[in-house]
Amino acid sequence: MDRRIKFRTPAPAAGLEAMLEQLESEFRLPGDFTEPVMAAARQSLQALPPAPADHTHLPFFTLDPATSTDLDQAMFLQNTARGFRVYYAIADVPAIVPLGSTLDEVTRARGQTYYLPHRRIGLHPSIISEDHGSLLPGATRRAFIWIMDLDPEGALENIALERSSIRSRAKLDYPTAQEALDRQHASEQLRLLRRIGLLRIHQEQLRHGASLNLPEQEVQVDSRGNYQLRSRFPLPVEDYNAQISLLTGIAAAQLMIGAGVGILRTMPQPGPRELEEFRMHSRILGHPWDAGSSYGQFLRTLDISRPAELVLMHRAAALFRGADYSVINGQPANELLQAALAAPYTHATAPLRRLVDRFVLLTCHLIVTGQRIPSTLHQALEELPALMRASSTEASRVSKASIDLIEAWVMRHRVGQEFQAVVLRPEAAANGQGTERPGLVQLLDEAVTGSFRGPAEAASLVRVRLTRADPQKRTCEFEQVAIMVTPQAT
Repeated sequence: MDRRIKFRTPAPAAGLEAMLEQLESEFRLPGDFTEPVMAAARQSLQALPPAPADHTHLPFFTLDPATSTDLDQAMFLQNTARGFRVYYAIADVPAIVPLGSTLDEVTRARGQTYYLPHRRIGLHPSIISEDHGSLLPGATRRAFIWIMDLDPEGALENIALERSSIRSRAKLDYPTAQEALDRQHASEQLRLLRRIGLLRIHQEQLRHGASLNLPEQEVQVDSRGNYQLRSRFPLPVEDYNAQISLLTGIAAAQLMIGAGVGILRTMPQPGPRELEEFRMHSRILGHPWDAGSSYGQFLRTLDISRPAELVLMHRAAALFRGADYSVINGQPANELLQAALAAPYTHATAPLRRLVDRFVLLTCHLIVTGQRIPSTLHQALEELPALMRASSTEASRVSKASIDLIEAWVMRHRVGQEFQAVVLRPEAAANGQGTERPGLVQLLDEAVTGSFRGPAEAASLVRVRLTRADPQKRTCEFEQVAIMVTPQAT
């Protein structure tokens, strides 16, 4: 899971913004779109044919961060005699970016949208991603509409997929939606979203899947212009919303596996040794993983506001590794699994922001309508894993560098100060080759992590002194002053 960091207004200081801009050249991120590419985007939008069907009568709505304008998904939810029906509309990017076009070539080179703290570098020109391709409220837009029927327990029963037009009625944001649910004046759609989301969480637990909900970091500026980093914890409504996206990715994977063609997001199962180590850490940290509960059920018992349990969530994020994209070519079923979700899964819901989703949508629609998969699409599917690996690696690297830079910038005037912290990873002593590894701590009062020197073990509450904060080298270094509480006491 990639960490992201973002600014609340105002924008970053000039010196910090300059260093952030330097990251773009250091990591060779894509630049602005050239005029020929912009001309191709305008031409494609002008030539865009009307959708073959019309669902504008359904009152779709979107649910995203308040500042989002690249709106990939909209939903409309219903009770039915047999359970529930989910209409999930995904922006019809394949209609705007045809196979073999200039836009196709350019987006394959980019792979995905890159999110930096001060700006984003789009996969598509903004005229597409934030305007004519975005499911903005009040605008008629082409979309793929997934129609998924669920039984009363939330299990997926039937899948349909149509290309149509929709008109979103409302752009909702997470805090407002959560407040409406908490105060019990939410709309019927939000109440249905919560009900279906909770049922899908239960289905996740039944299949022994898991979701990770680590806090995000936000840069805040106080009235005196001082920068601070604060953790933002995911709201329950974000989990419900994510469950609809996961449901769609699971449905798309079922279609492609059934047809024997497509591309999946896969992840291998952790080995017995890794699982036993995680169980051992849970015991040491005072929150043991009961053998009678699944991995996912255990994670949902964690309270990440408590230091030891936050450490466990970080360790859980590292437990499942090796996420990749795999083209379907007759592999055994266990090689097609996304182990954390405990189900076959694919990326199908963010075509404005991620390259692979466009090809998944196109493949699934051809399967549902009984059409032949053209050779150009087969070839593209074969090329996608390498393209997505490359862009994902760069996105992760620049995200980490951005966070490290901002943490050092925020802390640069506080060298010598002491802080309370929790040990995420203990310091490793030198081995036979003379190598050693500093530990890792997270401050309790600010969302800052850094290396540290000292003997404290994982999940200890410690007092540390900041010895170095270097924005140019993107490092924060601490030394242990005292151990306040050991893991057994927490």
